[in-house]
Formats: sequence, structure tokens, C-alpha cells
Amino acid sequence: MNSLVLGVTASDLLSRIFVFDRYGELVDLLSHSIWAGAVLGVIGGFVGMFIMMRDHAFAVHGIAEISFAGAALFLLLGFNVVTGSLVGSIVAALLIGLLGVQRAESNSVIGVLMPFGLGLGILFLSLYEGRSANKFSLLTGQIVSISGSQLGTMMIGAVVIIAALVALWRPLTFASVDPDVARAKGVPLGFLSLAFMVILGIAVALSVQVVGSLLVLALLVTPAASALQVTASPLKALIFSVIFAELAIVGGIMLALAGTLPISPYVTTISFIIYIICRIIGGYKRRNSASGRHLGAVKVAS
Repeated sequence: MNSLVLGVTASDLLSRIFVFDRYGELVDLLSHSIWAGAVLGVIGGFVGMFIMMRDHAFAVHGIAEISFAGAALFLLLGFNVVTGSLVGSIVAALLIGLLGVQRAESNSVIGVLMPFGLGLGILFLSLYEGRSANKFSLLTGQIVSISGSQLGTMMIGAVVIIAALVALWRPLTFASVDPDVARAKGVPLGFLSLAFMVILGIAVALSVQVVGSLLVLALLVTPAASALQVTASPLKALIFSVIFAELAIVGGIMLALAGTLPISPYVTTISFIIYIICRIIGGYKRRNSASGRHLGAVKVAS
């Protein structure tokens, strides 16, 4: 009897999570959202590599909190939420870039901004008397509201972000990997830090539209962190990072179309599974490499 009850409960749970009725029609109807996810995957893959190199994962969360506050304020005032998110992200990026040039100072500034931004966002949402779904989507994301104009904005943002990163690739990589030597060579660390924070702010604002402000790390950090587990080559890591981000965001959207849950649980789960698999593969490769070096040393000694 208990097993029957448990079986029915599990079945009911699955039927709530996955509902494939008229799935093809939903895919056609929400094709803008799927393409938007693909665009965000490219953005996340590119930006994520520099986030990991510069140890700026904490900054992503800090910018997302201010982005959430900006979106909540614009929602309260009746303005465009996406614009509010972008304004909040740029303001946060500028504050972090200007007040925290050094990495330790940057973390301190972010630690101050995060609760302030979250508190403001909660205040604005508590004053908002509209639909509760609008409040919830700012935190957890949504896939049904991506219009053609928003998709066009994301594509333009992606082109700007990738073009900026390509233009700054060599000096930004140099400054990220060895800032002391880069400073001695005359590389403008302050300018590069501020420029990257603005790029990061735009990427966060675009990502928040789909995955929400609380879970943006799954798109901008986890794919790159997974890629660096399986390869040390910057080019291969970039390619893997984009692929993993695409799998997470597009796969999450495709699963979310078949259920009643927000998109964010699917995206975060796929990202986490990819990361665990990459950790296992990376650990196996490192053990084999260490064993090979040890065997080579024994042969040389003998």
C-alpha cells in the first residue's frame, strides 16, 4: 500500500515536471527563447573564461544583485525591466571597477554591494502591486517573455561583448594571468579592469533575463569552471566552455518547455552534472599523467 502511494506520488511529481503534450507547438511558439538561450550560451562561454582567469566569480553575483535591484525599480515605476537590469548591471560594474581595482579591494566592495542591492530589490518588489509572477521571474528567470526585439538586443549585445573581448584578448589575458609582470610592462591594468567589469555587467544583464539574478552563476561561471577541469589549453577551454554553456541553457529551455517549473532548476542541474563529470575526467587525467611521470622517472633512474 505504501509503495503504491509512493509510486503514485512519484508519478504525479513527474507529470508536473514533464508535460510533453503539444511539445512541438511550444517549441515553435517559443523559438525566440531558444535562440536567445543559444546566444547567451556563446556569451557565457566567452565571458566565463576571463571570469575564471581573473577570479571574478564573486563579482558576477554582486553585479547580479544590483541588476536585480535595477530591474525591480523599473518594474515598480512601470518602465522596461530589461533596461533596468542593464542600468543596474552597468552601475554595479562601474562601482566595482572604480572602487576595487585590486582583487582584495574588489571582493570587499562586492561584499558591501551585494546585500545593499538585494535589500533594494526586495524593497522595490514589496512595493510593487502587480502580478506576483513578474516578481518571481526576476529571481528565477523565465522563457516565455523573450520577444523578437529582445532577441535582437541579445544578438547585438553578444556581438559587442565578443568583439570587445577579441580586441582586448592579449592584454587582458596577460593582465589576468600575471598582473605584476603586466604592470611592469606598462599594461594599463586599471583600464582593462574597468573595461572587463563593464563587459561583465552587460553579460550579466543579458543573462538575468532568462536564468534570473539568483542563478546567473550557472551560466557565466560553471561552464568555464567545467572546461578548465578537462584541459589546460586556453583555446580548447574556450570551445568547451561555449559547448557546456549551450548544453546547459538550451537544454534547460527545452526541458522547461515540457514542464511547469521555472527554467533555472533545469539550467543549474545540467551545469552541475557537467561540472561533476568534468571533475571526474580531470581527476582521471591528472592521475594518469602523474603515473606516467613517475614511471618515466623510474625508467630514467634505472
